[in-house]
Amino acid sequence: QVQLVESGGGLVQAGGSLRLSCVAFGRTFSSNTMGWFRQAPGKEREFVAGISWGSGIADYAGSVKGRFTVSRDNAKNTVWLQMNSLKPEDTAVYYCALRYHGGGDYSSDQSYDRWGQGTQVTVSS
Repeated sequence: QVQLVESGGGLVQAGGSLRLSCVAFGRTFSSNTMGWFRQAPGKEREFVAGISWGSGIADYAGSVKGRFTVSRDNAKNTVWLQMNSLKPEDTAVYYCALRYHGGGDYSSDQSYDRWGQGTQVTVSS
């Protein structure tokens, strides 16, 4: 089983930047998809970004497009989420997740098989 470990959360002022990291311990495959999700207090978990291990093709939620960038390094089994121009509404616990198989809706948390422990991101106004 792959274990995911996130890091990089913290407190930042609006307009600032943070970079989250997610290391996958265990074997990954080009067919896997890595996703970033977030959950704010009182809200449902929502898709932020996703990237294919194999192709590197990425996609983003509309609310973060143009501000966040997801990338990966296959040799290091690591995925990053670079977050720029942060807003108070970006405040949430951020999770990375791994989906073993392709197909289906990669923006749905139901399609992911492994999850990290989450890291808190707080953006002050």
